[in-house]
Amino acid sequence: MEENVTHESRFPEDLLDWSGHHSGGVKRLFDSNSGRPGKELLRTNLISRLEDWSRRIASGQANTPRILLLVGGPGNGKTEAIEHTIRRIDDELVAEGRLVDLLSIAFHPLLGKPVPRSICVDASGFFPNASLFEIQIIQDASTIAGHEGRNAPELLIEELSVLLDSPPSAHYLCCVNRGVLDDALIYAIDQGLDNARILLEAITRSVSLSSSAPSCWPLENFPSIAIWPMDAESLMITPDDDSRSPAAKLLEHAVNARYWPAPGTCAAGSGCPFCHSQMLLANEGCRVSLLKMLRWYELASGKRWSFRDLFTLVSYLLAGQRPDGDGQQGSPCKWAAYMFEQDRLGQVAPIPRKHQLSAIFKIAMSGYQHALFHAWNAEASMVLRQGMKDLGMDKGSSEGRTLLGLQHFLAERKDPYLPATIATLLDDLVHLLDPALASPDHEVLVSARNKIMLADLDLRFSRSLAGGIDFIQKYKVLSSVELDLLGRLVKVDNFLSSSQTRRKSPASASRMQRLIRDFSCRLVRRSICSRSAVVADADILEEFRQVVDHDENGQRLFEVARQVKNLLNKGAGFEVSLTTTFGQPLPPRQRQATLVVPVRQVRMLPVSTAGRPRSPIAYLAVGSGKSSQPIPLTYDLFKAVKELDRGLSQASLPGAVVTLLDTTKAMLSGPIVRDLETLSDARIRIGIDGTEIGSSWNGFVASGLGETL
Repeated sequence: MEENVTHESRFPEDLLDWSGHHSGGVKRLFDSNSGRPGKELLRTNLISRLEDWSRRIASGQANTPRILLLVGGPGNGKTEAIEHTIRRIDDELVAEGRLVDLLSIAFHPLLGKPVPRSICVDASGFFPNASLFEIQIIQDASTIAGHEGRNAPELLIEELSVLLDSPPSAHYLCCVNRGVLDDALIYAIDQGLDNARILLEAITRSVSLSSSAPSCWPLENFPSIAIWPMDAESLMITPDDDSRSPAAKLLEHAVNARYWPAPGTCAAGSGCPFCHSQMLLANEGCRVSLLKMLRWYELASGKRWSFRDLFTLVSYLLAGQRPDGDGQQGSPCKWAAYMFEQDRLGQVAPIPRKHQLSAIFKIAMSGYQHALFHAWNAEASMVLRQGMKDLGMDKGSSEGRTLLGLQHFLAERKDPYLPATIATLLDDLVHLLDPALASPDHEVLVSARNKIMLADLDLRFSRSLAGGIDFIQKYKVLSSVELDLLGRLVKVDNFLSSSQTRRKSPASASRMQRLIRDFSCRLVRRSICSRSAVVADADILEEFRQVVDHDENGQRLFEVARQVKNLLNKGAGFEVSLTTTFGQPLPPRQRQATLVVPVRQVRMLPVSTAGRPRSPIAYLAVGSGKSSQPIPLTYDLFKAVKELDRGLSQASLPGAVVTLLDTTKAMLSGPIVRDLETLSDARIRIGIDGTEIGSSWNGFVASGLGETL
């Protein structure tokens, strides 16, 4: 990576430009100063396909698609992929940069003029034997620059229709999001454009994540077209022809000690939280744990980290996110030094300011573990404020200043403080993975030779802060800033424990003490657990990752299928209600009529990878024959299966799982009641007295309580 760096980077300040709203996080075609932090191409499986495609069209190989659509939302690397493709075509043609220069000029118009929607160049002169070669590039299919008065869906349909009838020398590369594709399909239907409708329906099916999605490279029934859904592949997974994932490469570069100041030499000294984060993540074990947690989040939420999200996340974790006016803005290390000075002034000033009192909390929470798991109960600030009034605390004392600092810090969490581009992702991540909610039965590695039980940690912090800190401090696993903050909170805890203080308002003192101890325990849990990926439901998340990412032979999915079978069926049969429809409440039991058919089987459903990316979702097939239905193996369903094995009652299943199971049952029920072969072994159960109606040699027979009626 280093050999491609055009200037010596200086971290952490240069990491600020990696954020999605800065130049480093947004790629512009043929602009070497945008969109590629580290200056190295982050390889994906698509990049390998594009390189092979470039070689094929440059050599004039027959049956090569000439219309290429890259489908995905912003920040998924579409622009980067197109630029790399053009450069590879230029290399394959030995054009010595002439094709790149020609397109670079076209994509950089004079100041004040917009970049046209479509750039078309004739590169015939670059080909051997004077072969004809034209290439049209659409950087963003949602724009209409140069075609004012028309809409993007109409233009896309027109371009595709013309290209299908164009000679083999015409080539087309287009970046398009799913919204434009959907609008184009709607436009084709409304305007009665049958050929365009058929094509767009095929494109839409190919980029879907359904279990029956057809080939997209080349597009089924359209061999001249290739499509690639760029949001289907995870950046946390290693590509087929590489040894590291894109995320691993990016993070490894971001913590490279070559670009960071020597330990203790930055403006903030040895207490700098950003340099401390770099030191931790320079350790491969901590990096692997961070990447594992990010992948677990993808699996649990069903969302993907895009390139832009990933750039912003690394910037946020290692360089921070500070509101305007909050100290030095140019350098994170200078900001930390400024905050240390404000903290010092806050300890001696007669009337300290809010930002001086909360400075130590902001510094401590700038470590990557606390930036990742950032959530605190902002409403607790009101408890502290009222408690200080009830106890009549001296705000000038060291304990009073610490409590005021915590109060101000928590109150500020009500305002936006996360990078806007990933705020929702970070909020969801805390909700799903917070180490503060990890099982007390987990062991956490605190040194090369020592592990501790979270239950032991919780027990000590619940009794006293001093005991908890003495327990964890001997392992030297916390930063100097964390220890400084915890030391101040110990004084507050001791103050609240004194009989003189509690005599004034025992209830207020107890509430504040519980809050202080919970805050401290959460801080320690997040600090040490993040390094080992010990988070809420870590065991289940890892099992699910193995099923989705590493289950080539299907053994793990087979076991899950058997467990889901037990969920869908009841006893020795599958029940279909005959007295209600889907979504309606069941009538009283004495008025219920239930069709009971043989057990519906659940089996693995292989998903084709021919001409398309590997599916990010595993599927199960429920039922057989005409009634067979595919269901996605979501994390919620997988977690429910595992928790049922551990003794969870079915009545406690999450609503999302109950909805999925009820929907699946309803989809199976329709074909079942019309399948004469299945009905031959069925029976109808009526009411609550055990009456059943089944088939007999001469018609039907009713039985109840084991006797024929």
